[in-house]
Amino acid sequence: MDFLYSALVFLHMIGLAGIIAGFLMQLMTDNVKATKVLLHSALLQFVTGLLLVGVAEMADLAELDHVKIAVKLLVALAVVVLGVLNLRKPARNLAIIAGVLAIVNIGVAVFW
Repeated sequence: MDFLYSALVFLHMIGLAGIIAGFLMQLMTDNVKATKVLLHSALLQFVTGLLLVGVAEMADLAELDHVKIAVKLLVALAVVVLGVLNLRKPARNLAIIAGVLAIVNIGVAVFW
């Protein structure tokens, strides 16, 4: 179970890096693929986050703070929605908001 949890954490961090990369790609270069990078990375992070909570609950790895998880889930869902909206009609403002929310989610994970 430890290996599965570690693999999910690894994929979760890859998703975070992708969100930041897509956000920066869209801001700096207006690359058409930036919107897809942002959306797919947000989806990866959302799904792996849910799986991490499920594995932690099943394996009883630690006592989970469900309020913190709910806040992180809502922020991650907002990033996914912004990614979808940004894919449909690319806008720098949507990418900026998604990037800032991803950074807020990091802050919640680290400082809460």
